[in-house]
Amino acid sequence: MPQSVAAAGSILVVDDQPANLRVVSALLERHGYLVETADTGAKALRAVEAHVPDLVLLDMMMPGMDGFGLLAELKRREGLQGVPAIFLTAAQDRDLLLRAFDAGAVDYVTKPFMPEELLARVHAHIGLKLARDRLERIARERQELVNLVAHDLKNPLSSVLFASDMLRQQACRAERIPRYLEMIHESAGDAIGYIRRYLESQSEQHADRCHGAIAPACHLTEVLQWLGQRYEMQLEARGMRLDLQLPEEGACVAVDGLVLRQVCENLVSNAIKYAHQGGELELAASRGPDGYWRLSVADRGEGVPAAKQRELFQPFVRLGRAADDISSGLGLSLARQIIVQAGGQLWYEDRTGGGARFVIELPEAVRA
Repeated sequence: MPQSVAAAGSILVVDDQPANLRVVSALLERHGYLVETADTGAKALRAVEAHVPDLVLLDMMMPGMDGFGLLAELKRREGLQGVPAIFLTAAQDRDLLLRAFDAGAVDYVTKPFMPEELLARVHAHIGLKLARDRLERIARERQELVNLVAHDLKNPLSSVLFASDMLRQQACRAERIPRYLEMIHESAGDAIGYIRRYLESQSEQHADRCHGAIAPACHLTEVLQWLGQRYEMQLEARGMRLDLQLPEEGACVAVDGLVLRQVCENLVSNAIKYAHQGGELELAASRGPDGYWRLSVADRGEGVPAAKQRELFQPFVRLGRAADDISSGLGLSLARQIIVQAGGQLWYEDRTGGGARFVIELPEAVRA
């Protein structure tokens, strides 16, 4: 029974004989493969630039660029080294066939071929290619998840470490002890919350979407007050002043509160890390364009040099070199990705009078 195109995969057939192209492509298409043809090596290279196939079936002997030359060129190009190639050839010479394997071919089929043999070999190698692609995709997704969890645990664990260090000091003021203990408890709870969220199965998230789950929403006033309370003592330890500018009543945005706190924590921790001792941290929320609200985090540090602003939101780019910095450089890249997925924007701008300002713009939550 013919397989579906999605299950079968795509094949590029390269042969200088039009009759061979017609016969082979017709056979493969009848069995569910998506087939593209080329009668020269140059046309084959243009075809793979437009669409990377799951397998290349090519003639060994062609005028101009032969099958060996084409295969060598494919192996040199980025992203094509993993595409399997099968030679379809009339050659029976043992040394020539061994040369085909040395060139990187995974198999060969001799002409005249039996349709069943060609289909069996094609199916086997495309199956291996698609299975390898799935494994590589799973490995990438797992590594991305590890990066996300490791990054998001950094801020709450840093708060735990700060509070515990303060408690260990002999000069710790007795009236501060309950607040430090509360900070440790809250931060540990946030860390558990992040882990729990990342462990949710995709099927549960999909079920929520399919059953019309209530859209997330959070109040900006609550987020700003939470940030001020969470970081007031870290700011005090660096001699920094907090300027909290709360929005008008009813400022509600369409994003999960835990997610927005997570993004803002990254921005606040960066500001504390790179701002001058004794400076100022401004947390403010205000109306943006129609249907949007803005939340900004601003400091009076050195700001970000113009040359570095272009790559600021790229993965593994760090703002600077703080002595206690354990950053991977993923924070701003992940923060922007999260905000964009929520339908908003995140950008940087130089602060008037000196310093850095990061601005989050999010759509207003639709009220029931």
